[in-house]
Amino acid sequence: MDATHDGQDLQARDLQGLDGLVTPPFSRRGFVMTGLMTGLTLATTRVEAQVIHTDETGIEAGEVRIPVGDGPMPAYRAKPQGKGPFPVVLVVEEIFGVHDYIKDICRRLAKAGYVAVAPELFARQGDVSKMTDVQEIVREVVSKTPDAQVMGDLDASAAWAASEAGGDAGRLGITGWCRGGRTVWLYAAHNANLKAGVAWYGNFGGTRTPIQPRTAADVITEIRAPVLGLYGAADSGIPVADVEKARDAAKAAGRTVEFEIYPDAPHGFHADYRPSYRKPAAEAGWSRMLDWFKAHGVA
Repeated sequence: MDATHDGQDLQARDLQGLDGLVTPPFSRRGFVMTGLMTGLTLATTRVEAQVIHTDETGIEAGEVRIPVGDGPMPAYRAKPQGKGPFPVVLVVEEIFGVHDYIKDICRRLAKAGYVAVAPELFARQGDVSKMTDVQEIVREVVSKTPDAQVMGDLDASAAWAASEAGGDAGRLGITGWCRGGRTVWLYAAHNANLKAGVAWYGNFGGTRTPIQPRTAADVITEIRAPVLGLYGAADSGIPVADVEKARDAAKAAGRTVEFEIYPDAPHGFHADYRPSYRKPAAEAGWSRMLDWFKAHGVA
């Protein structure tokens, strides 16, 4: 896919605020996934016995459809019972889609008092529910998902949460894991209404392309909301030196950032369904996340 062919239907208003994340002209495509996957991803080793299951007592949870310019986008929503308004947290998936792990995160956030919305951001590019190879997902789906499309879908999800799910538009947060952690940095540079973000082991580097023109490191000096970064010292793909360089660049630019680097924690240390899960770091990071949202006006 190239940026020229991929965007003839996007309206001019959809490009506002996306400077640096899109090379016009830009187009959307039809949805490949019209519903969310059931169960856990097939594309990585799973340890079912340690998976956390959060019930729905006191909350409302389930699959929803969010209107976007080219059709209804599948998403998962969990919220406290009652009318609200409740603070909103956008939940950004890993590369594996909105599977049971991401859905459970939404329910955990709902139990903490938030409207949590996880849009299926890869729904146009491919059906990750059927993919068993990580490299295929990266090559055929992730690398072909334009950053501008992601930013627009997150904006639409935030608007939907406020209008349809009892959310408070003035108390908006975002959190994401792995690829979703990278997205948190981009979104914090994109949306001036964001109150705070929490990025879990999001990569700062990567290949720049016409549809993914800037890395997290490129935008970290431009973030418009406080961001907490949660990283593992044993992450072979994100060296601690890269984390420290990003931290120093953000602080030199006067941005509000904090980082926690957990000793002996590998990439994916929060993913309770994988061998990479490290319960102490995962629980400490979750607590830091909730404190961060509270401290910066999301809660």
